[in-house]
Amino acid sequence: MQLNLPAARQPLEIDAVMVDLDGTMVNTLGDFAEALNRMLADLQLPAIAPQTIEQMVGKGSEHLIRSVLGHVLGDAGASRVDELYTRAWQRYEHHYLQINGQFADVYPGVREGLQALRARGLRMACLTNKPLSFARPLLASKGLDGFFDQVFGGDSFERKKPDPMPLLKTCAALASQPARTLMVGDSSNDAQAAEAAGCPVVLMTYGYNHGQPIAAVAAAAHLDSLEQLAV
Repeated sequence: MQLNLPAARQPLEIDAVMVDLDGTMVNTLGDFAEALNRMLADLQLPAIAPQTIEQMVGKGSEHLIRSVLGHVLGDAGASRVDELYTRAWQRYEHHYLQINGQFADVYPGVREGLQALRARGLRMACLTNKPLSFARPLLASKGLDGFFDQVFGGDSFERKKPDPMPLLKTCAALASQPARTLMVGDSSNDAQAAEAAGCPVVLMTYGYNHGQPIAAVAAAAHLDSLEQLAV
């Protein structure tokens, strides 16, 4: 089908859509902050501010936990990151599963945008770097799970975004060609993975992009709301 995008040079011809989760559909910064600070308290380490966490989100839980440990330990404690990682992951997983979705909100326009894409008969997948055991309950708790034919997490494949493998595997699962499968995300990870996989990409302006302006990342369009995909 033909998808018209605001400010795009020409319509996109697509058969399927892959949608990122954190920072694209759901603002999960509150969940991250709560689970990570409970983890740090268990490890008798100082708390970390949500604004700092925001710049670390997007490359999977292992990267997030290591980044948080590196930040709170500082240069003097950098050698302890590996030592503490296994215990940190165990405590983080425990706390995240307890609070998953409680401190998170669906962004405005997400449901409307997903409904419109579904109404056009497009095959759809949620593709996130979040562990699958976190992603599925979050989608269910926010009433978003029914939109997707497939859900893949950061541990569903051997590599994570920005590697193109997750996108290519998802395209195969959706029985769609990469060039006709739109990636919808919020960060340079999504854009890099899409470019390498040969997929068109649309980026949301409100998500997490490692503290960098998303407008500087090349995409078919930069949208303020997922509802803009419904035009």
